[in-house]
Amino acid sequence: MPVKPPVQSVKSIKSPPAASAPASGHVRTIKKYPNRRLYDTETSTYVTLAEIKKLVMAASPVVVLDAKTGEDLTRSILLQIILEEESAGVPMFSEAVLSNIIRFYGHAMQGHMGSYLENHVQSFMDWQSKLGESSPALSPEVWSQFMKWQTPLMQNMFSGLANPSQNVMVQMQEQMQKQIQKNTEQMLGVLGLKT
Repeated sequence: MPVKPPVQSVKSIKSPPAASAPASGHVRTIKKYPNRRLYDTETSTYVTLAEIKKLVMAASPVVVLDAKTGEDLTRSILLQIILEEESAGVPMFSEAVLSNIIRFYGHAMQGHMGSYLENHVQSFMDWQSKLGESSPALSPEVWSQFMKWQTPLMQNMFSGLANPSQNVMVQMQEQMQKQIQKNTEQMLGVLGLKT
């Protein structure tokens, strides 16, 4: 029977500044116990989803493991954080976007959709990082005003992302056509219609 860590009061996790990001091999391990409590093995304290969110926001690598089985629960915890964020305040995803994402589950293009979204989010993060480096004093409110004011400019900037998107779609269509052709040839071979 695993030994549970001693119960301690929940302490806030202070996010390290971006300049002092953890070493590339260091991953913060959080254990989730059957009572749904989350235990940070580095600080020897119980933490909340909000504190895990702070770690993610500070780009600290985090892994959440089931304390009993060792199963990786990181995705589940990250999805919980997203759900809380979507429920409170202004949601990032519209119902239409969520519906479209759901439609890709079980679809032949499911794997491609994940990488497509990941690549575009990363492109946006890279762009935001470059813009932020040149304007470090911008607050979220100023960013919001800037984004509203720059809508036509943003459309032009993101049109550069559209070309890779179109290329990805063409590549996916070509892959699907090759797979259909291969399956057709195999089917005809099984039926003895093609040598």
